[in-house]
Amino acid sequence: MIHFECDYNEGAHENVLRRLSQTNAEQTSGYGEDGYCAQAAEKIRSLCEAPNAQAHFLVGGTQANATVIDAALRPHQGVLSAHTGHIAVHETGAVEACGHKVLTLPGADGKITAAQIAAAVDEHWADPSFEHIVQPGMVYLSHPTELGTLYSLAELQEISRVCREKCLFLFVDGARLAYGLAARGADVTLPELAKRCDVFTFGGTKAGALFGEAVVITNPAIAKDFRYLIKRHGGMLAKGRLLGLQFLALLENDLYLSLGNHAIAQAGRIRDAFAAVGIPLAFDSPANLLFPILTKAQADYLQTKYAFYLIDPLDNNRYISRFCTSWATRPEDVEQLTNDIRKL
Repeated sequence: MIHFECDYNEGAHENVLRRLSQTNAEQTSGYGEDGYCAQAAEKIRSLCEAPNAQAHFLVGGTQANATVIDAALRPHQGVLSAHTGHIAVHETGAVEACGHKVLTLPGADGKITAAQIAAAVDEHWADPSFEHIVQPGMVYLSHPTELGTLYSLAELQEISRVCREKCLFLFVDGARLAYGLAARGADVTLPELAKRCDVFTFGGTKAGALFGEAVVITNPAIAKDFRYLIKRHGGMLAKGRLLGLQFLALLENDLYLSLGNHAIAQAGRIRDAFAAVGIPLAFDSPANLLFPILTKAQADYLQTKYAFYLIDPLDNNRYISRFCTSWATRPEDVEQLTNDIRKL
């Protein structure tokens, strides 16, 4: 079986493993207070052109999201998200467990707009009973989204403007940021994220690391006492240098972007194969996620050799499916898949 269901099937890139092996016997301080984490944080600040930003390394995406949101919000506040947002549908109530409600907005292809955000905030304050209702305090975006779509720089700028006008924190979940940076037509860069957001994550788990996410904080209001909350939310690794080392390896010689480019190229080959046989995609997803609409017979045929998701039935005979490429997707596996797609 060849796997295309997610972007973390494999372990880690060989450069990451080599760096971990080479330093295995070294003794360093724990909990991320070592020289490797300091070097990785400085490298991230340099790439983001944000010399005053803080960079922290957490063990995983759910811990990062819950910690960031809890650090930013007061107890009576919630976070605005697309109804398909990861914190709304794939984190088992982790944010709500911290006491903060996820306030969902209807997304279009996984995205929400500045106008929706402004309207949600205005509606809250226009209600005579506003103090009885969870107050919007933050906006959560994924880039790429759960549907593989991207925010344009113009969209991000407008959302950032509205957030500042309405006194909302802006948080971008970059678990798949490597693929967002490399995607065709992408114009959101690391410096722009640092400039427009109060905080964003720089994903490693889905981009060649064994595990780990970097949290980049540009707003001092969120940065205050952040390490306390990392510990409280179970995101602090005792052997913290393992996280810093992995990010150093991924950021060396633009490996992170190279791995993103690889995944995008393989996704493009699969996209072209579906187009060649007239199979439509449910969403215009330029990143590493593809959502072809398959008949039951087509899905059954491909599932004899390939692992992928059927995520949504459209009717009795058609499904929205999901194929995912990654930093480790083998071109020969894609060649086999595209040959089989052409037989549909």
